[in-house]
Amino acid sequence: MINSSCTDPENQEATMYRRILVPIDGSDTSMHALQEAARLAERSAQIRLVYVLEEVYLLDAEGYTYFDITSLQEAMRQTGERTLSQAAEKVRQSNAAVETALLEAKGARIADVIGNEAGHWQADLIVIGTHGRSGLNRLLLGSVAEGVVRVASVPVLLVRAQ
Repeated sequence: MINSSCTDPENQEATMYRRILVPIDGSDTSMHALQEAARLAERSAQIRLVYVLEEVYLLDAEGYTYFDITSLQEAMRQTGERTLSQAAEKVRQSNAAVETALLEAKGARIADVIGNEAGHWQADLIVIGTHGRSGLNRLLLGSVAEGVVRVASVPVLLVRAQ
């Protein structure tokens, strides 16, 4: 038996991705990715916005040391919650269903945390912004988006900053 909603070109996009994971960090780049995810989800998909908290480390004479300042950690948590709340409101304005999650890296790479969350939440797609850095900038700053592409078990849509 053929499901007609899968063969109908107008409904094909809606049936393709039902659960879209969108990592955000408050940057313009992640907001561009959020807009694209909302566009994809406006018909029938669920969006899960995630913000990953990292531990703070300082380099001392013996290497990296955990830097535990409660007020700094709380400020980072509040920033994450505020970023998620503002992004969720933008998604709601586009009439897409949205939920949020504040994740803690606990020493893991951000890309791994995102990849694990995509599997745990059973995402069909990850939409993530990328700065498109190359060369020395990419080497020094790293690329979370590239890491997500490498570890994800689902398709990843990279949205480049303008």
